[in-house]
Amino acid sequence: MLYLFTQKQLGLIELELKSLGLWSSQMPSAQALADPTPFACESLAFEQWLQFIFIPKMSEIIAQKTSLPTKIALAPMAEYLWQERSEMRQLIFLLNQLDECLSEPR
Repeated sequence: MLYLFTQKQLGLIELELKSLGLWSSQMPSAQALADPTPFACESLAFEQWLQFIFIPKMSEIIAQKTSLPTKIALAPMAEYLWQERSEMRQLIFLLNQLDECLSEPR
């Protein structure tokens, strides 16, 4: 059930990124993708991190049925970055739903 919810949320996040025009057709460099900072913030925009690192990694976890993360906090970063942009509210909401679901005790 948790895998299904997570997979659905990832799909909704992807759709929202696309509808906002934030989905990129160009892959960042290998160097940018290897950025060890939180959210690869020194090399990637947050939406790029979601698209090229977070969503693929979570999709891999779901496909392999390995342990999902138990404490994530994507929404606070999204709120910090996009607090002045009302068009980002739905994306922040979707990220918050994922945060809450994965951070609940299991």
